[in-house]
Amino acid sequence: MAEKVIITQGKYLASAVKPEQYPEIHRKEIVFIGRSNVGKSSLINSLTRVNQLARVSSQPGKTQTINFYEIGAKIDDDPGRKDFYLVDLPGYGYAKTGAQRRKIWSRFINEYLLGSEDLQFVCQLIDSRHEPMASDVEMFHWLVEHNLPVLVIATKVDKLSKNAVAKNISQIKRSLGVPELDVLPYSSVKNVGREELLNVIADCLLENDEVNE
Repeated sequence: MAEKVIITQGKYLASAVKPEQYPEIHRKEIVFIGRSNVGKSSLINSLTRVNQLARVSSQPGKTQTINFYEIGAKIDDDPGRKDFYLVDLPGYGYAKTGAQRRKIWSRFINEYLLGSEDLQFVCQLIDSRHEPMASDVEMFHWLVEHNLPVLVIATKVDKLSKNAVAKNISQIKRSLGVPELDVLPYSSVKNVGREELLNVIADCLLENDEVNE
């Protein structure tokens, strides 16, 4: 079956720690956030199918800026190309990051999340192999309290059996306190969840276009 969404371009655009460094051209933004080493860069590379678009590091806490990637997509039944940004935020909860650096990161991340007029929704990545940590739960509730739409993505599901994935996703829902929450299983290695995530992004882009017409 043909894919509904085809990524036609993906390129790194800018890194920022303050608003004046954000891209000058406004586009809709899909944001990725999660604990250090949860697999954000791998997911971005999997989603776009652009090898090493986001730099993958074995060293947690490597991403220290807000990174903007310009993405082009062709959506089935839509005549034009949709251009938007994937926005990769620094990982939270890395123990070896100094308190002062964490405070700085927190400030510019909050400034972006609360100030962006183009943000469509936030993908919060949680490692499917483990129970969510306090920082995961805290971040989820912070996003909800600030009325930011959240899609929780359970990463690295290829490392678990199907039964373990189902069990651990149920644990994620309980830990976040939302039993009916939709959680998207994702494997960057096997591209599990890729089509589903692209469809969510496409629906968001098309829906907002209809609103603006």
